[in-house]
Amino acid sequence: MKLRIFQIDAFANGPFGGNPAAVVPLDDWISEGQMQAIAAENNLAETAYFVAEGDRFALRWFTPVKEVDLCGHATLASAYVLFHYLGQTGDTITFNSASGPLAVRRSGDLLSLDFPAEPPEPHTDSGEVEAALALPAGALRELARGRYYLARLNSEQAVRELRPDMAALEALDRVGVMATAPGENVDFVYRFFAPAAGIPEDPATGSAQCALLPFWSQRLGKKVLRSHQVSSRLGVFEGEDRGERVTISGQCVPYLIGEITI
Repeated sequence: MKLRIFQIDAFANGPFGGNPAAVVPLDDWISEGQMQAIAAENNLAETAYFVAEGDRFALRWFTPVKEVDLCGHATLASAYVLFHYLGQTGDTITFNSASGPLAVRRSGDLLSLDFPAEPPEPHTDSGEVEAALALPAGALRELARGRYYLARLNSEQAVRELRPDMAALEALDRVGVMATAPGENVDFVYRFFAPAAGIPEDPATGSAQCALLPFWSQRLGKKVLRSHQVSSRLGVFEGEDRGERVTISGQCVPYLIGEITI
């Protein structure tokens, strides 16, 4: 069996930026074992698969080691493939997913995700997270958690200089940890670590914005926010806190178009 495959850099401001996602369009679902094997072979943070469902598309995401129930950058990349290579008309695509309906809208070169807001709750037991992030004394200003841990640090420099203990991060009771701080040239910056999902550090994490946008909107007193994920590849985001939903916007850059055989 031969399948088309696209590799797209999402939330990128140019080639080799943002987060690379593999996108595999399907006429019908293949087995979960095959989808997981392809994702492991690709060895990217996520491989996305979609199948047409009426006027929508069913969408699933796999890391190299497991299926996940929400992924921003691979959703953005899937919409880019549909718009630019598979003849999708109109300016909105709706995906059915494990996290409910997810809409993607295009406006020029910008693609915008409509995702559920996930405001994190304050969490005071910070010892394990501080140790896992290898934080110096006084660096942690706040700790919250929801789907992921969110550690607010005292400066952008502290976020950039993190050298976390991956084994300790993997042992935490959340699959991911984001470290964030006010930005020097944008509203906020962050990094994201998820070794338990087979992703030691993710370059540009759209799903993290579901928590970060309401978190920073409350603290900065503004609804529209610009942010950078200060990984080695740099993720570039525009976002809006809309209460129960958030808008997460960015650009995509194509890298590879090919065919795989299974």
